[in-house]
Formats: sequence, C-alpha cells, structure tokens
Amino acid sequence: MEERKGFKSTFGFLMAAVGSAVGLGNIWGFPNKMGSNGGFAFLLVYIILAVLCGYIVMVGELAIGRKTGKSAIATYQTLSRKFKWLGWLATLSPFLILSFYCALGGYCIKYMVLNVGNLFGAEFGTNGLSGGAVFEAFMLNQTEGVVFGIIFLLLTMLIVMGGVAGGIEKFCSVGMPALAVMLVVIIIRSCTLPGAVEGLKFMFMPNFEPLKENFLGVLATAGGQMFFSLSLGMGVMITYGSYLDKKKDIAKNALVIICFDTLVALMAGLAVLPAAFALDPEGKIGGPSLLFVTLQNVFDNMGTIGAVFGIIFYLLVILAAVSSSISLLEVIVTHFCDKAAAKGKGDKRKAYSVIAALAASVLMVLVCLDGLGYSGYWVPGRVLVDGAWQYTAMYNDCWLDFFDMLSEGIMMPLGALLMCLMIGYEIGPDVVRDEIERNEGHKMKSYGFFKICVRFITPLLMAMVLIGQIKDFFL
Repeated sequence: MEERKGFKSTFGFLMAAVGSAVGLGNIWGFPNKMGSNGGFAFLLVYIILAVLCGYIVMVGELAIGRKTGKSAIATYQTLSRKFKWLGWLATLSPFLILSFYCALGGYCIKYMVLNVGNLFGAEFGTNGLSGGAVFEAFMLNQTEGVVFGIIFLLLTMLIVMGGVAGGIEKFCSVGMPALAVMLVVIIIRSCTLPGAVEGLKFMFMPNFEPLKENFLGVLATAGGQMFFSLSLGMGVMITYGSYLDKKKDIAKNALVIICFDTLVALMAGLAVLPAAFALDPEGKIGGPSLLFVTLQNVFDNMGTIGAVFGIIFYLLVILAAVSSSISLLEVIVTHFCDKAAAKGKGDKRKAYSVIAALAASVLMVLVCLDGLGYSGYWVPGRVLVDGAWQYTAMYNDCWLDFFDMLSEGIMMPLGALLMCLMIGYEIGPDVVRDEIERNEGHKMKSYGFFKICVRFITPLLMAMVLIGQIKDFFL
C-alpha cells in the first residue's frame, strides 16, 4: 500500500480547515440567517452553540480521523460496531451540498463578470438595470446558470486532482489570507455608507425578543448554520484529520478554526448587513437578495469605483466558496482513493475526482435549471388534506432548499449527534483524549468539559436543533 500523503505544515492544514469552514455559509448564509432571525439574538445563540457543540464535534471528528488515518466511511467502520454505517451518511451529505454549492459558486462567478462588464462599460454588465431585475433575469437564463455552475465545478475538480498538499493546501494557503484582506476592504465601504449604523445596531445591540417569540426556530437556524459553516457532521473534518500529522495539537487547532470561522462570519455580517440597512431600510433583511441584489445595488450606486468593489467582493466570495467546495469533493474522493490504494491499484485521485465531479454535476444542473424556483423546475410535494391528496410547494419551492434540508437540516445534525453518542457511550471519550495526548507536549486541558458535553449537553442541544429543523421544513 502506498504512503498516504497529507498536509505539509500546520499553517497549510489550518488554512485548508478554515477554508472549508469559511465559505458561502459565512459570506451568504450567516448574514442572511442573522438578518432573518433577529440579529443579536441569532449571534448570541450561534456563539453559545459554537462553544458547546461546534468545538466538541470538531475535536471529536479530527481525533477519530487522525486515529484511523482513513476516510469518513472507513473511520466509522474501524471504530464502531453500532455506528459503522454512519460514514455513508457523512459522505452523502457533502455530495448533496456540493450539488447546490457549485450552482451558487457559479452565481458568484456570473456577478464578478457582471462587474467586470460595468467597469469597462460592456454589454455583459448590468446596463443600468436594478439589482432585482438583473438577478431575476439571470435566474430565468437557465443556460447561463448551468454554464457558470460547470465552470465552478471544474475549478473545484482541478484543485482536488492536485492532491492534498499540491492542490488543496496550496490553494487555501494563498486564498484565505487574500480573502481576509478583500473582506476588510468591503467592510470599510459598507460601514461608511449613510445609515449603516442601523445595521450595526441590529447586529450588536442586545435584543432578546426573537428568542421569546421563537426560541426553537432561532436555535435550529443557528445550529444549522453552525454545522454548515464549520463543516461538521459531513465527513470533512474526519477526512482532514486523517491527513493531519500525529505531532499536531488537535484541541488547539480546533479552537483556532472555530475562532477564525466565527470571526469571518462576523466580518461577512459587517460587510453585508450595514449596507442592507443603508440602501434598503424598509426591505426584508434576508434571502438571496441580500448578496445578489442589495450588495449589487450598493456597487452600482458607487459609480465606476463601485465596479471595482464589486469585482473584489464577488472574487472573495468565489475564493471562500472554492475553499469549501474542494473539501466537500475531497470527502468523496478520499474514500475511493483509499480503497484503490489498499488494493494496490496505485494513485487513482485524478480518475475519482472526475467521476465524483460528474456525479455531482447531475444534481447541480437540476439546481441551476430551477434557478432558486424562478424557472419552476421544482416538483411539488403531495399531502393529504381532508381525506384528499393535494399538491403543494414544499421546502420553499426550489431544489436548492430541498437538498439543503436533507443535508444541513437532517443529515449533519443527526450525524454529529450519533457521533457524540458513539464517542460518549460506545468507544469512550478517553479515545479522543488519548489521540490528542499521544505526544507528551499536548495535554487536553478541556477534557472534563469535553467529556460532559459529548455525553450530555451536546447531544441534547443537537437533538433540539434537529427537531427545530424538521419542524421548520415540514410543518
């Protein structure tokens, strides 16, 4: 069996892990969900969940991944008898996410191209149309949606084909610092707009009314966002952990990843929400319009320099999206590469990268054709009403929301919940501690906290998140 090549440096691993965590979940999802769930109340619940759930699950996934040095599927099959099937759930989830993630990544490429057109006065710019009109026209242009989605998927595939060190680590080591710099530029512009202070108040001024009105709903939304943003319950951290050097401090790295991810999420909120309040104070603060309509209107109203800001902003969103999409594809590719290597078939990474990308493209094309529900490709659900079957539009009327419901809403919190039960009651928390402390210089100072949380607090909170997600989607 050939030697399994992993990350070359701690910085490279951290940038790859942070890159997986920092993606559309931060740049799009966090501002949208924060805007739709009361601002400060959502932020407070998110931070609490990141401490009590995010840290616990991430430490657990990195530890069991490094302990086995295998893919998510093989890791669960090696460590557990009761939950050996859980790895398949952890692999199916990123596959579903990849299908709509590449579609959204394609949207970001389209909007960067739009701003390039605006900069040079070309016909492929916005041509004086409002952000809403441009967005609707693009959603209805199914050919463009598919083409840009394929471009994004090809970019993802090419990076994964380069391997862990040569592709993923190299891209993220450059892309993540660049993303941070560009995000700061956009924050400065957003927060200096007239009326932006209302967005800052919305984000940081204590307001607990949303928790009184719909505590479970806010909890479920914040929990789903946390899982999606931190790439938990989807096999990513198990996969990256399997490539992590045995000398690295897992607990410390997990804390760094969560802190960076939360910081970038807040920065994304600062880049988007003040601009939303400044430009459209009476509008709905949430949904895809926040990223593709409100922000584009901000850039259009800035004149020529606005096109430059638009190019920078959507480029950083593309960087964030790619850093996450490569981790999603890597979960799938790693499993099949490991199987091929175990059978002595050599390095099949390029072949499996192409096959996995082609499989994901089938669902991605469906999402692109649907255009967030604008094109009407969504198949409505059938429900029984007063003894008769009626057709109704479920899951917010689009394929993207349906795949998101299956992955973020059910598979990820369920997978993380069951992983905690496996660690807490089957293999024991000591397995995680022993893996972290395998080197004398690394002591798991948080072991007492981890042990209590993984057995009691984290499973309870994740069960509440799961119930809230199911209630939100089905009831």
